[in-house]
Amino acid sequence: MKNQQSTFIKLLPILFGFFIMGFCDLVGISVTYAQSQFNWSETQAGFLPSLVFLWFFILSIPAALAMDKYGRKNLVLLGLACTLIATLIPMISFTETNCYITFILLGIGNTILQVSLNPLITDVVSGKQLTSFITGGQFVKAISSFTGPLIVGYFSLHYGSWEKSFYVYTAITSLSLVWLFFTKIEETVLEKQTASFRKTIGLLQDKNILLSFLGILCMVGLDVGMNTVTPKLLIERVGLAKEAATYGSSWYFAARTIGTVFGVLLLSKFSEKSFFKVNMIVVAMALVGLLFVQSQIMILILVSVVAFASSSIFAVIYTLAIKSKPLATNEISGLMITGVAGGAIFPPLMGFATDALGSQQGSILILLICGSYLLFCSFKLGSSSAAN
Repeated sequence: MKNQQSTFIKLLPILFGFFIMGFCDLVGISVTYAQSQFNWSETQAGFLPSLVFLWFFILSIPAALAMDKYGRKNLVLLGLACTLIATLIPMISFTETNCYITFILLGIGNTILQVSLNPLITDVVSGKQLTSFITGGQFVKAISSFTGPLIVGYFSLHYGSWEKSFYVYTAITSLSLVWLFFTKIEETVLEKQTASFRKTIGLLQDKNILLSFLGILCMVGLDVGMNTVTPKLLIERVGLAKEAATYGSSWYFAARTIGTVFGVLLLSKFSEKSFFKVNMIVVAMALVGLLFVQSQIMILILVSVVAFASSSIFAVIYTLAIKSKPLATNEISGLMITGVAGGAIFPPLMGFATDALGSQQGSILILLICGSYLLFCSFKLGSSSAAN
């Protein structure tokens, strides 16, 4: 009982760190407000999310190597510190330049957190509990993503200044940083060799790791893409005004949040592979349905089904990758989080496909490609043909 209490005490500040990780999703709602505030063109506004997601491609592997040298907890603290500085800037002065700097630092901090938080969990729990707690972290992140637009909207409506919402994020990040700093966590050193960029990239020669990396790329692309296309579908097919259509994203985030709760429960009873297969079959069917449905309620239902069924897949792929090579946890984490750059790759492809076809059918087809690969991955990942 005492060991369980000790484990829970150590897990709390780590899981709270996932709430800070959710700040990255602020960029979605912030684009609308910043574009109006600074009179940006569509091109300038579209550049803002790139400032966040670009760092997953640039820093993920270097962060993993630094984690191997300086420790997982120290890297998490560094990520929290970068995030704290980012939230402080708007409180001092929020110019156009400072807006860019804020989201650059949010992207850097978020990259470091995504690389180091999941491995830090492995120092506290293991075995069957690992997937459940990583999924639990995604649940906490989903709550942060869901509440973000509400917090920003509240400050915009009641104080006429959306950037004042960063006061809340500064307070929350400060609490997380201090809480984790004073929590003692003994890190397990498994790697016997010094990690290197070459060694990390070399892991892609393993079929399981390659499948997992591409799976993360497609999973994040599907997630960001669905969040982007949902309001556009409601505008195009139902004729809703832009302001009214944005609530479709709330349905998406709400379904993801609920899905992670069920994911934690189901993953404690069923294997990751079985969970992966069933959920991806459901996702693929829902995406096919989105090609044809025209009514508002059916669009929202299918969007929610995709969100619900895919909500725990990131954690499943990540966990299967780590379990395939537990001695290379840090390097694998760096590789997997590099795949978050899928959030910067697939939306432009969706835009190109939409322009080519003249409708959001193009976007859905790109998302269907993501879903099809993930379905393929659910059957191949960990199989004898992909095993070491």
